[in-house]
Amino acid sequence: MWISTSRWLPGLYGLISIMGGLAAADTTPDFTSVRTKFVKDYSGTGPSEPAEEKYFHESSFHYHYDGRYAEQELPEEDTLPHLSQLIRTYLSTMADLGAETWIMHGTLLAWWWNQKIFPWDNDIDVQVSEPTIHFLDEYYNMTEHHFDIPGVEGGRTYLLEINPNYVFRSIEDTMNVIDARWIDTSSGLFIDITAVRPDDDRRKKGDTGALMCKDKHHFDENDIFPLRNSRFEDFPVKIPFEYVKLLEEEYGPKALTATDFQDHHFNEETLVWDPATLERKRSLRRRGAVDLPVRTTPLKYKMR
Repeated sequence: MWISTSRWLPGLYGLISIMGGLAAADTTPDFTSVRTKFVKDYSGTGPSEPAEEKYFHESSFHYHYDGRYAEQELPEEDTLPHLSQLIRTYLSTMADLGAETWIMHGTLLAWWWNQKIFPWDNDIDVQVSEPTIHFLDEYYNMTEHHFDIPGVEGGRTYLLEINPNYVFRSIEDTMNVIDARWIDTSSGLFIDITAVRPDDDRRKKGDTGALMCKDKHHFDENDIFPLRNSRFEDFPVKIPFEYVKLLEEEYGPKALTATDFQDHHFNEETLVWDPATLERKRSLRRRGAVDLPVRTTPLKYKMR
């Protein structure tokens, strides 16, 4: 289910919340039939102490770049095209693998407005289920994935890297809250991947649907599942079931209605974040056919 939230005016937000609640009430799922991804209990399978060192290291020139693949930031006008193909190639790969993933945090907020990456962003955040991170680690850790990209000679290669410390399932591992990354080896830009796990402590206290991430975000199964189908950067994507609730909790209600942010104004007619000054080039988007990537690297193992 996809709702074009970007077309709603701020004054209608109260109605939006009510409608969202009614939709949730009318489509209450039977979790005994739709929840199959967390049936295996991974508690107690990892180390008893957190790692003493941080695994992923960001570049010295910007914390959203991997310094192994870049020495400087991309020109501003090139950042959005790289990020667009970064999320498309990731979503394409996870779909081909049958791996459960969805967008979250600032990326989900960007989806709310116009299903596009914010023009001022440098990062993308996604989540995966616990069985998915185990599968990716077992079969695809440190694998390179090449895609033909229209207009890019030779295409681009992306690296899927799993943090070996993902097996430590507690928030006490403060240096390794990111469980994996999807990295553009041509630019150093990456997607942060965090695994959503059963919250063992809360479940022992009777909260049977409690979920958590190592970055200290806590959820309930009903907040995330069943995932909704939508589109992001002109590509199929999954979003959490209670997306309004999650966004309000993380960013506050105004983040879903305020049309001025980061020197940009949201144009209700064109559904684009217009820059406050002409020097901001990243808001300019090409019109016409969408340049979708095409995988050239075969995938041997799938979750299905």
